Amino acid sequence: MSAIKKDKINGDSLGTGRRKSSVARVRIRPGSGKIVVNKKPFEEYFVNEQDRAAVLSSLVAVEHSDKVDVLVRVAGGGMTGQSGAIKMGLARALVSFSESLHDPLREGGFLTRDSRMKERKKYGLRGARRGVQFSKR
Repeated sequence: MSAIKKDKINGDSLGTGRRKSSVARVRIRPGSGKIVVNKKPFEEYFVNEQDRAAVLSSLVAVEHSDKVDVLVRVAGGGMTGQSGAIKMGLARALVSFSESLHDPLREGGFLTRDSRMKERKKYGLRGARRGVQFSKR
């Protein structure tokens, strides 16, 4: 079970999420449902509807979308990786916010780290696994 993390100064609930090469630091506090990602409104940062749905999914699962304000700092990777990292970080922050939300978030799969990463390129190959084309002549 993840440790409960709170900000020592103002009592915000904290959570860290990771996906591919993205890392998201999520902070939630009681509020009206405002979401800010890297100092931009959430709708402006994520233009793709699929990424927006991923971010909101953990809030919708526990019906807290209009009860908390969310501040996110995310870095690394692309948009899909970042939205996945925020999804996990938000779930962890919600558990810190209220311990009773752990079971529904665990059952929804929001607290599980998606460990799929890009495989490294190997020497003698064109990519991670693709070899050079064989030429008979």
